[in-house]
Amino acid sequence: MLELYTHDSPYEDGLLDVGDGQRIHWNSSGNPAGTPAVVVHGGPGSGHHPGSRRYFDPERFRVVQYDQRGCGRSRPHAADPSTGLEHNTTAHLVADLERLREHLGIEKWMLYGGSWGSTLILAYAQAHPKRVSAIVICGVTMRSREETDWLYRGVGRFLPGPWEAFRAFPPGADPDGDVFDLLAAYNRLLNDPEETVRRAAARAWATWEDAVISHEVLGKPNAYTDRHSDALMAFTRITAHYFSHQAFLQDGQLLRDTDRLAGIPGELIHGRLDLGSPLRTAWRLAQAWPDANLTVVDEAGHTGSPRMTEAVLAAVERFA
Repeated sequence: MLELYTHDSPYEDGLLDVGDGQRIHWNSSGNPAGTPAVVVHGGPGSGHHPGSRRYFDPERFRVVQYDQRGCGRSRPHAADPSTGLEHNTTAHLVADLERLREHLGIEKWMLYGGSWGSTLILAYAQAHPKRVSAIVICGVTMRSREETDWLYRGVGRFLPGPWEAFRAFPPGADPDGDVFDLLAAYNRLLNDPEETVRRAAARAWATWEDAVISHEVLGKPNAYTDRHSDALMAFTRITAHYFSHQAFLQDGQLLRDTDRLAGIPGELIHGRLDLGSPLRTAWRLAQAWPDANLTVVDEAGHTGSPRMTEAVLAAVERFA
């Protein structure tokens, strides 16, 4: 088992004004003269995890971490119901990432992330390919309608009890309706004036997310419901906002525009047991992106495993 790197505290951090009354929190650690790399967190709305920087050798990398709009230490925070989400879309997040790069004076950087972070990485790289030196993704998603329908309905055939509870929670939900109608119903509940309604909807959403990863014995159990109340509220509110609007992307957009990644080397790492994000998505991306290498970790799911950690360390090492 390879050892994760040890990092000192960030040597700089701040709040960057990105417009629309939004300020995103960021920090830099490692070697200021090292290879620039930015960690793009998942969710959407999860906030960055300091442990993610431990995949990077602090002697050779300048590691940037940040919190996307509305979560983590960014302000205003989406746990506050008065924080509007109308200026929180994929296009806004792509623009924020580019503004952060410019603010830090970085010419090109490597992108690392997974899950929702994968979607945002691909959207950013396709918009700004000349600013990307390499990409490492652990847990590939592209947020097509097919993927979202699978995560919030299709996978229910393996989890009939939890799925029935998730589907039945919003009053009047049509069991045979479009999955985006169900997500829109949750989105309304998560923005309800009554706090008890919002908190109950957040718990119901997170309980379903935990059910989808419940078989992953090598990963992290209860990864969603274990979050403290404000983090859980921001995560569920922002996620429902994005996914009920098809992630503010055209269906199939990221796969369609893969040609824009030409010349960018990539490492794609995916768990064969990822029930919520089946391997097919990673496979299709690898087939469309000749500069990317796909590594499949047989015993890993969405929340990882020791062998997946080794695969990520090896992938990052390639671009040191």
